[in-house]
Amino acid sequence: QVQLVESGGGLVQPGGSLRLSCAASGLTFTDYQMSWYRQAPGKERELVAEIDDFTWATNYADSVKGRFTVWRDDIESTVHLQMSSLKPQDTAVYYCHARNIRAIGGAVYWGQGTQVTVSP
Repeated sequence: QVQLVESGGGLVQPGGSLRLSCAASGLTFTDYQMSWYRQAPGKERELVAEIDDFTWATNYADSVKGRFTVWRDDIESTVHLQMSSLKPQDTAVYYCHARNIRAIGGAVYWGQGTQVTVSP
């Protein structure tokens, strides 16, 4: 059974920092591209950051470039998102996402989400 378990969300003031973590189990972690998505109330879920499985190449949404950093630990099967200079508009539920890019139509998994609230 595949599980993606996020942690690290919470309440932070504008300008502050948070680190999100996602622990994966039940899958061959090195076969998966890992991503962070977020969904704010009344808005569609959007990609925040992603990191490839082999090259570790990263991609970020324009709104978080220079403020967020994603990295992965293939030994621990974890992916992390360091968020700095947080803004109120970063408030959302953040989801960990895994996609097997080694196979056409590869499996996709989601975590349960963790709330991030940026407020004075």
